Amino acid sequence: NLFSIDRVLEIIADVASALDYAHGRGIVHRDIKPANIMLLKDGSIRVTDFGIARISATSKTQTGTVLGTPSYMSPEQISGAKVDGRADIFSLGVVLFEMLTGDKPFKGEGITQLLYKITTDPHPDPSSINKDIPQCCVNIINKALSKKIEDRYLTAGEMVEDIRACLKNMK
Repeated sequence: NLFSIDRVLEIIADVASALDYAHGRGIVHRDIKPANIMLLKDGSIRVTDFGIARISATSKTQTGTVLGTPSYMSPEQISGAKVDGRADIFSLGVVLFEMLTGDKPFKGEGITQLLYKITTDPHPDPSSINKDIPQCCVNIINKALSKKIEDRYLTAGEMVEDIRACLKNMK
């Protein structure tokens, strides 16, 4: 069962706020996925498992090392390039897509095909899967899942602003 669109946006905004805080202190999580987002009994959100997080200045992955969960990895993580907070924003975009549609935006029959699709194929239009998704959500997903890092949100805080504006426009 999917959460309501409002609740999904509230959860993603809370996660993005937590990431903005971490990124502001030079920490990139590098493994944002549903299993690392905990919904507590009181309704609050916690981002967990900073086990592979890195300080931004040293966040280049060693050659031949893949860190993160493949379905949620950003194109730059896959290529082994230096990552910053925008890698977490891409991963959060995947989570947002999945929470609104019940499906992952990138799928493959094996890891090689999956990684290829993440780096080259456009994601499907989420509103083609769930007709109830408003255009403002589609716009947020499109920006978060941009293949070009420079076309993504510069900060998770900017993503929070767009989510809050979307929530306001939906009411």
